Amino acid sequence: MSADNTQRYTISVYAENHIGLAGRLMQIFTRRKINIDSLTTSESEIEGIYRFTIVVHVTNSQVVKVVNQVKKIVDVMTAFFFHEDEIVYQEIALYKIKSSTLLGSNVENVVRKNAARILYVDQEFTVIEKTGHKEETQELFEKLKPFGLLEFVRSGRVAIARPMPNLHSWLEEMGLTDKFVINSK
Repeated sequence: MSADNTQRYTISVYAENHIGLAGRLMQIFTRRKINIDSLTTSESEIEGIYRFTIVVHVTNSQVVKVVNQVKKIVDVMTAFFFHEDEIVYQEIALYKIKSSTLLGSNVENVVRKNAARILYVDQEFTVIEKTGHKEETQELFEKLKPFGLLEFVRSGRVAIARPMPNLHSWLEEMGLTDKFVINSK
């Protein structure tokens, strides 16, 4: 924990995907002056339910308050928050460099040593992919900078909670299992 008692938290919000929901979520964070470090949205394992994964750096009392506020939004079914050690998570980063840089350079060694891979190559440019934690993708960014990065992009966090009250359990508790189709193929 840092000196100011703030920590990085991952918030998982489950909701039906209705127009304007992301905006209403963002308003809650804005009103509380909480900066969002990362935001990822996707379908969940249950048909019709979407998941928002939000990463914030706040105090414990702030995360509790913001999650309780999020739960009050009409389209939100439920929300959970997790400490770093309660989740398994990754991000993906893409790095674009000139293809001519590959010839006679150390780029391929850097890629291999950082558990990255060359995703796409053409005459003009090469795209390298790295999956990992933000610190790992940032480290590769620093190592590739001397080779002349043309572009760089990093996704938001995707996370799966370690043992927890999962969405399936929550649906059962709320008596909603008949309403949603669980994709457990």
